[in-house]
Amino acid sequence: MSVKTLRERIREIPDFPKPGILFYDITTLLKDAGAFRESIELLIAPYKKEQVDVVVGMESRGFIFSAPMAHQLDAGFVPVRKLGKLPAETVSVEYALEYGTNTLEIHKDALKPGQKVLIVDDLLATGGTVLGTIELIGQLKAEVVGLAFLVELLFLKGRDRLGEHEIHSVIQY
Repeated sequence: MSVKTLRERIREIPDFPKPGILFYDITTLLKDAGAFRESIELLIAPYKKEQVDVVVGMESRGFIFSAPMAHQLDAGFVPVRKLGKLPAETVSVEYALEYGTNTLEIHKDALKPGQKVLIVDDLLATGGTVLGTIELIGQLKAEVVGLAFLVELLFLKGRDRLGEHEIHSVIQY
């Protein structure tokens, strides 16, 4: 299955969640077993020969891709959640959204210093959420080895905010 075919599996919904926004709905890709499997394969391809100790997925759609990727890489899986969702002691970071701020958290004992971490999310837009996640990983003294996204919205230039990190996106708009 090609990237073009995967792209065709994503439903485009105009004016959601508000007028002027074109929403890329991945649920239509996820329900197609072959497309879902291929999206995982394409996301993981650049990292198969890399040392990855832990795959970090961001709430909530990032979990869909990061957990199976962790399994295939024989790595651990660590969730990054929104404020108040994790039960044990956490470290947190506040990050900017286009309309305000939000807070992300990770368990304080989720990563060990020096561990190699792959960050995964469904979408790279402005880069705010992934920047916050990178900061959390840095607080725990782990090392980011790559950033992987199913979809990248190039016109929002999120990639430009992410510095020197290796970025891999499967489908670009």
